[in-house]
Amino acid sequence: MLKIIDIKIIDERIGHLYPLPEYITLGSAGLDLRACVFNSIKLFPGMSKLISAGFAIHINDSSVVGLIMPRSGLGHKYGIVLGNSVGVIDSDYQGELFMSILNRSEKEFVINPGDRVAQIVFFSINQVKLNLVKSFNSKTSRGDGNFGHSGFF
Repeated sequence: MLKIIDIKIIDERIGHLYPLPEYITLGSAGLDLRACVFNSIKLFPGMSKLISAGFAIHINDSSVVGLIMPRSGLGHKYGIVLGNSVGVIDSDYQGELFMSILNRSEKEFVINPGDRVAQIVFFSINQVKLNLVKSFNSKTSRGDGNFGHSGFF
């Protein structure tokens, strides 16, 4: 089922100079987000910068969340990731979208106006009610094993 998400353009270059957020291929999971900056930005090693996506969204459905994710090619090739790992866009948020872009590499990286720097993926979610207990009713093979308990480390 196709969800309809309202979008409000903040930077008038979106939809004219830069395309509206779009899926690049039929199989794409994320809509590309572009850097809505007016000048090139030099990101020095270890530096992060908050960059506007040029629009606001209102999901308006509590069973949907938008997650701003890094672009894997930028992360692998250039060390450009999100400073907050993943940005959570709640269904009742109506503000402008920003991306915290971090240069984790040892080289300077330049972000130019309109560059695709992140993506937004929409997921179905389930809100839950927490049930306070003194102990759990059943045991599992993992139990309360901590990090590395499954043998990965």
